[in-house]
Amino acid sequence: MSVNMRRALSFLGILAVLVAMWEAYKWMGTATGGVWPGTSIALPVRTNERSMPHTWDIVIALFRPARRGGEMLLLVLLKAALFTWRSALLGFVIGSAVGFGLGVWFVRSPLAERGLMPHVVASQTVPILAIAPILVVWAGRLNVTRWVVVAVVSAYLAFFPVAINTLRGLRSPEATTSELMRSYAASPKQVLWKLQVPAALPYLFPALKIAATASIIGAIVGELPASMPDGLGRAILNFASAFSAAPAKLFASILVAALVGIGFVGIVVLGERMLIPPSRRLESLDETAEPRGRSPKEATA
Repeated sequence: MSVNMRRALSFLGILAVLVAMWEAYKWMGTATGGVWPGTSIALPVRTNERSMPHTWDIVIALFRPARRGGEMLLLVLLKAALFTWRSALLGFVIGSAVGFGLGVWFVRSPLAERGLMPHVVASQTVPILAIAPILVVWAGRLNVTRWVVVAVVSAYLAFFPVAINTLRGLRSPEATTSELMRSYAASPKQVLWKLQVPAALPYLFPALKIAATASIIGAIVGELPASMPDGLGRAILNFASAFSAAPAKLFASILVAALVGIGFVGIVVLGERMLIPPSRRLESLDETAEPRGRSPKEATA
């Protein structure tokens, strides 16, 4: 059985287990009156139809009108997902470029790393819900398109993992390989692109996967203070306000948002498979393994 087949079966198996757990919990709550079996302790989540719909009701809701006489919910959510993904993609590109640039700068300048790294780390402790409204107000005075502002919010979440892993990856080549490059009078630019960047790829792509999901989250959150009429953020907010009347619609919108994130990560995985040889790619997935620097012969090729 191929690796891809095993991964697909693992994904489907875990999905089936999660669905079974959801339905088993709902059945237990219905059978016991909302308490743990044999006790009087209430379950943490109510299992009635207004709080926890059946999984098949969530799927069926996708193929029903979002509103009376309106479009099918799936079409509404797909349009919203495409709108959100546009902002997330731009944010992903900007955030990845900024993160990679910071990683290169920190490797080339220890002074910059010592001075700026604490600020880079501190930036991630500020809640995105506090940053997004500030950016929206500033952008409004500068007449910046709102979806571009959402992309900036998305980039704010995406740059950090790329910067940290780029820094680690650029420092991963073995000392002997770096010394050999210097003995051949290689310029810093040649060392960077022929040795350090190829060695950093196994570190960079896991960070890009994190940045892809973070960019989706940033775009969804950024759409709310920007008052975007479209996008998954607005759809989730609208269905959340009507949760007690139609909970399946909110769960369906969350499901579509999750699928958008999975699809985005899948695109990054395809890029990883195109750029990294299978041996190094598998090694990069091993938490106990360290991607090895290239041999002196490879470094000078």
